[in-house]
Amino acid sequence: MMPEDVAEPLSPDDLDAFKRQMVSLIPALRGFARGLCRDRVLADDLVQEAMMRAWASRHTFKVGTNFKAWMFIILRNRCYSMAKKNSRMVTWDPEAAERILVAPATQHVGIDLMDVQRALEKLPTEQREMLMLVAADMSYEEAAEITGCAIGTVKSRIARGRVALKRLLGEGADSEDEVAATAERKRAGER
Repeated sequence: MMPEDVAEPLSPDDLDAFKRQMVSLIPALRGFARGLCRDRVLADDLVQEAMMRAWASRHTFKVGTNFKAWMFIILRNRCYSMAKKNSRMVTWDPEAAERILVAPATQHVGIDLMDVQRALEKLPTEQREMLMLVAADMSYEEAAEITGCAIGTVKSRIARGRVALKRLLGEGADSEDEVAATAERKRAGER
């Protein structure tokens, strides 16, 4: 890191503001992490680790910059680092575990949320990530800053993600194949 990149130490007032902002972001960070890693316990661990890293690096935060984006970048980078590290590990299928260990929900709302969660899991990572950022109350500009994409790319991924999500929720299994095929065609076209 270059000397000009290091921020001034936080004043006591700025440190109090830093703490308040960090605590206020916990729900949004948890929601975003759950959307990225699809595991509630792992998401909570990642949020805690991101907060610890942010605290340890508080001297690098520049007062007056976007604290929310800074925190989301730390969390996003940690999620992807962990995913890379764990890519060779075999995981237990959460859907199979649910069928075996959990009694079916009797609330209609629970069923709708599970349908949305399953549909989100079937989206390409780029689209799911953008939808989760917007759901975490991020502006398109903040999502672009966090992911390092152009704002047009953010808008495009959100639009495609919404269309795919509607198809998955409205049509069921046939549309899942269609969404997967469309994503594969786009990936092949990007190469």
